[in-house]
Amino acid sequence: MPLRVGDQAPAFSRTAHDGRKVEVGAELPEVLVLYFYPADETLGCTMEACRFRDDYEDFVGAGAMVVGVSPDGLDKHRGFAEHHRLPFPLLSDADGELRRLYDVRRTLGIIAGRVTYVIDREGVVRHVFSSQLRARQHVQEALGVVRRLRD
Repeated sequence: MPLRVGDQAPAFSRTAHDGRKVEVGAELPEVLVLYFYPADETLGCTMEACRFRDDYEDFVGAGAMVVGVSPDGLDKHRGFAEHHRLPFPLLSDADGELRRLYDVRRTLGIIAGRVTYVIDREGVVRHVFSSQLRARQHVQEALGVVRRLRD
């Protein structure tokens, strides 16, 4: 069953490419923008990651943490983050467990989905945006929701 606004976000704990531990549970230290994307160093995914990078200070200033998730391994994430100066953690989901937990489905059955969740401090999903093609809109919508949650 797809996650919807108002659902409790599934709990998990993973180590990111930079060694940071990312944990989601019933309580979070800050609002979480959890974005799933297909692959490092592809055109749309790079554009999306760089847009999150460019707006990163706005997210932090509004009390949010940005975390990216793709099927790529941590070594590939390290290179991707270094190449594009990404200041946020990237999680590997090579086993597909996080995609299953968050019901992020494949496009056309073959391409890993692109879905962004905004999760509040109580671990409740406050926004879901799914679009394989509108990568930039993921960032715009997430930042708007984060700002509304702050106010």
